Amino acid sequence: MLSVTIDEIQNDPIKYLRQVESGIAFIIVQADKPIAELRPISQPTHKLRPFGLCEGEFTVPTDFDSPLPEDILNAFEGQ
Repeated sequence: MLSVTIDEIQNDPIKYLRQVESGIAFIIVQADKPIAELRPISQPTHKLRPFGLCEGEFTVPTDFDSPLPEDILNAFEGQ
């Protein structure tokens, strides 16, 4: 991994961003101490699941958003 100083990045930030876009990672150093890492964001390697994947496998009850019974509410509140 390449090292770059803060001053070098401030002089030409677009240069370093283009290199990061191409897949190069950098360690940012200040006073010869590494302080940060500048690297490309990894892209997800899996495909998103299709919408409606479980369609028809279960039904949502009509009262799913009804208030909880008092005993359950009290248990959540520690009473």
